[in-house]
Amino acid sequence: MRTKKQIFDDLAANGTTGNGFLFRPILMHFAARYHGITYGELASDHRKLVGANIHCMEDFETDMVGLISDPYRETAAFGAPIRFVPEGVPVCEKKIINNIEDAKDLKIPDIKKAERTLDRLKGAAFYQEKLKGTLPVIGWVEGPLAEACDLAGVTEVLMKLVIDPDFVRLLMDKCLQTGIEFACAQVDAGCDIIGIGDAICSQIDRSMYEGFVKERHRELIRAIHDKGAKVKMHICGDITHLLPAMKGLGIDILDIDWQVDPDTAYIEMGPGTIRCGNINPVTIQDVSSDILAEKTIQLLRNEKDRRFILSGGCEISVLTPPENLKVLSETSKQTLQ
Repeated sequence: MRTKKQIFDDLAANGTTGNGFLFRPILMHFAARYHGITYGELASDHRKLVGANIHCMEDFETDMVGLISDPYRETAAFGAPIRFVPEGVPVCEKKIINNIEDAKDLKIPDIKKAERTLDRLKGAAFYQEKLKGTLPVIGWVEGPLAEACDLAGVTEVLMKLVIDPDFVRLLMDKCLQTGIEFACAQVDAGCDIIGIGDAICSQIDRSMYEGFVKERHRELIRAIHDKGAKVKMHICGDITHLLPAMKGLGIDILDIDWQVDPDTAYIEMGPGTIRCGNINPVTIQDVSSDILAEKTIQLLRNEKDRRFILSGGCEISVLTPPENLKVLSETSKQTLQ
């Protein structure tokens, strides 16, 4: 019997799994609660994160496992104070970059020694110990614009894209360097795929993306590919306007949120890119199992003979009924006519 890792490799290489679709929802707070732990515990202890994801993999037959927990791994490594809360995303208690002098003085962290980045590396190794290479393991890094926002503030960075672009470029370059080192270390530790989370990019126009972010994405993607891993790009929200600029970057898997038309993404990115999505997580949370099954079948029939992974448009909410997640999983395994 082929392993799930071999089935994914076939999808990436040949555009087919041989039967049905792969299923990979983004599970964080949901996974914690389903496993009987708090979100704070999942985000702060790789053993609990891995245990929760394996529990969900076994019960919902997910085809990949991941190390995503929150946006502040690299932020903590840079020196920002992070506070864990029981039932919420960890909190960055203050931004540490307030001006260009702070950006100039910012030191590149040693991601193999900083507590939170090291914890993720240990998580990758722990997955390999537990799963013996049978499932693809997805690591995670913050994209350069998202990490700049984590360090300096979203409003401040978006304003400085216009009024002080040199500040943003300097800060993003340091974030990029750290992202590359962190991504490569995760591959060395056992990750087969690296997710890049750069959600703030959906809030800028195409010209800003091309002027500030695109080539930095290209450099990060190239570094991951050079290590032998695949790239999964995750930008929450409507990225329809960015798709023409993203084509050709070498993205292996593109997460598409529910606002993005899957056909448009297929046309713009080309048949070689695996698209992952894109049912609205609120729909997954709120509708009946029967309605969800109908919506899922409709989506998958449209994706027949294309490279596609079934998922929510973004993270599965903590309030999602487990039976609805089972519907997604069971439907993905059907051979739809």
